[in-house]
Amino acid sequence: MNDFVSLWSYLSATPLLWLTATIAAYLIAESLAARLGNPPWANPVLMSVLLLSPVLVLTKTDYGTYFEGAQFIHFLLGPATVALALPLWDNRATIQKSVIPILCALVVGSTVAAGSAIVLAQFFDLPLSVLLSLAPKSTTAPVALGISEAVGGIPTLTAVLVILTGI
Repeated sequence: MNDFVSLWSYLSATPLLWLTATIAAYLIAESLAARLGNPPWANPVLMSVLLLSPVLVLTKTDYGTYFEGAQFIHFLLGPATVALALPLWDNRATIQKSVIPILCALVVGSTVAAGSAIVLAQFFDLPLSVLLSLAPKSTTAPVALGISEAVGGIPTLTAVLVILTGI
């Protein structure tokens, strides 16, 4: 028990606590999803958010403090997104043959995704900050977080929305 108290004292005084908590939550969620047969509703990222949220509330930890520790994971989202370019490069011949339909689908899909979110937010009279957090939800997480932050949205809300709409 003394070892646990010593470990807790050390971790709670450093940003490592929230990095450790985030990784632990993800590993637990991934294990649970695998045991359940990986159904779409058991998305490990979503379950990680559901596991971490009560911990943050119970420990009265604000997002800034949490993010200070978990920012390394946020940093890694950028290179992970760039890594998506490799399969695109490998399939460039197919993409070049279908560039017009792909561009049309991207324009229509992006417009409908962002537009429907904005129209629904206005219909329900949601605050502007929520509306600005909804608009970029259909992009990849690092892009959505960057857009949300740049336009005055709430990046944490956008992150949750990206996860929920990705299921």
